[in-house]
Amino acid sequence: MSADAHRAVIDMNASTRDAIAVFFAEVALAAGPVVMNEYAKGCEVRTKRDSSPVTIADEKAEELILGLLRAGASTVPIIAEESMARGVQTAIGRSFILVDPLDGTREFIAGNGEFTINIALVRDEVPIAGAVYAPALTRLWFGGERAFVCEAAVGAPLPEKSFWRPIQTRPAPARALIALASRSHCDPATEAFLAKLPIGERRSAGSSLKFCALAEGAADVYPRFAPTMEWDTAAGDAVLRAAGGVVLAVEGGALLYGKKASGLRNGGFVAWGDSTLAATASMLNEAST
Repeated sequence: MSADAHRAVIDMNASTRDAIAVFFAEVALAAGPVVMNEYAKGCEVRTKRDSSPVTIADEKAEELILGLLRAGASTVPIIAEESMARGVQTAIGRSFILVDPLDGTREFIAGNGEFTINIALVRDEVPIAGAVYAPALTRLWFGGERAFVCEAAVGAPLPEKSFWRPIQTRPAPARALIALASRSHCDPATEAFLAKLPIGERRSAGSSLKFCALAEGAADVYPRFAPTMEWDTAAGDAVLRAAGGVVLAVEGGALLYGKKASGLRNGGFVAWGDSTLAATASMLNEAST
């Protein structure tokens, strides 16, 4: 892990968002071998109290990630999925880190490779830096002020900067939008929303890969009305925002983070590659009723 990135994150207020994103990218990469080792041998699946699946890969990856984050950002509260599931309480301040050590556990179990390691920094309710690593696909997305993607082999360090490709969302076409939908979670409200748009192609993908596809300009819209948690979305949201996109909440305005009253549960949202399509947000309330 680079010394520059490590030093940058120690002072979260003075660090650039890009430096923070690089640090998160390095931490996510460090967790890749842990996840892939369990993926290769097929680990046991258990059911949590909320009926969602969990594996030893989730737990081992989270333990490693938390250790690295605490070493590099010791004063910043960290909210991690499996710790929360065990009842660990962490105070949420103006700034905090969200960790999903294995987003897309169902994809992990299914063996399709569409799972990710997500880390993000939230400040004043907004995800300002994040990293998304898909170890089975050997691709890494990260963003703060700008957004990047690169090939990242499991067990290898973060590639040199010359291998990072800057990414941006694309202007949406007037017709034939490309829509993304969850591979494992869909619902009538999402279907109703998509039916109102000029969709030319629909693609399915797991985990936070949908945010990354929007950030790369490979799609235009991703609606999600089924429940998610903040750690599911924050890293992908940060990358998408850095690439020029926007994530709008059902109730209007940008999707916000640190929602203590809901236990960090998100309501419905729509992620757009082209932020000028935010005018379409008036359709959200209709789709959710």
